[in-house]
This record gives sequence, C-alpha cells and structure tokens, in this order.
Amino acid sequence: MDVQRVDMFLMANQKYLPAEKMLFLKERLLATDETRFNYLSTIEFKDPTTILLISIFLGSLGIDRFMLGDVGMGVLKLLTAGCCGVLTIIDWFMVQNKAKEINFNNIMMML
Repeated sequence: MDVQRVDMFLMANQKYLPAEKMLFLKERLLATDETRFNYLSTIEFKDPTTILLISIFLGSLGIDRFMLGDVGMGVLKLLTAGCCGVLTIIDWFMVQNKAKEINFNNIMMML
C-alpha cells in the first residue's frame, strides 16, 4: 500500500480515531492490499463531537447510547433518567472515547 495514501487517510480521519492506536493502524493499513483499503471509504464514522453534544443535551434520555449502538445502557438511562443524572455526567467524559473506539473497531473488522 502507498504510504502517502495511508497518511492522507489517517490525517483526514484522525478526529474519529483514538490517538494512541494510530501507529498500530498505520502499520495494518500499510500491510493491507488495495481492495481492502478501498472498502474503508464505505465506513461511516461516528463523530465524537456530535455524540458529546447529544450526550450533554439529551444524555438523560439515553439517546447518546442508542447512537453508539449500546441499546441496553440506552434503555437503562431512558427509564431511570440517567440513573438520576449520575450516568449522564459520567458519559460526558467517556462518550467521545467510546465513539473513537467504535470507529477503530469498525476499521479493524474491515481489515
């Protein structure tokens, strides 16, 4: 795989991916073939900033967890009003990292 193409992909999508796993991801992308690399353009990344804003404004309803695919926690937050606000506040600090991890896992499944 072309180094410049991999670098451009990583620079364009760095806000969607965890910073501590960028070197590992770069090595995996360099080792992959052209067709698999082309499939990466079909992945829809979850925007961590958007998820954070939704968590701040609608977090007590569990909508942030539903968007991340965590239906169980979404239902729990919906029925308990974010466990009286405790889970909502915790999610304000954790939801961006969770979105980045989900994006990283989606890339790893494609590779």
